[in-house]
Amino acid sequence: MKRSSPTRQRLAALGLLGLLLFSYPLVGLPAGGVAGLPAGILYLFGVWLGLIALAAAVAEGRGK
Repeated sequence: MKRSSPTRQRLAALGLLGLLLFSYPLVGLPAGGVAGLPAGILYLFGVWLGLIALAAAVAEGRGK
């Protein structure tokens, strides 16, 4: 059996983290708003941006 590379394992873990962060109990938590924007929308886009930044950092190899 062939072993996965550490980068591939980190990206898989990041995908699982994304599933957890986008699950309903966490998405439903933010209430209220900031600067006229609903907190739920800010949460979704913030998590999405964070996951993209982490995936880019892992893919570039800066996580060493």
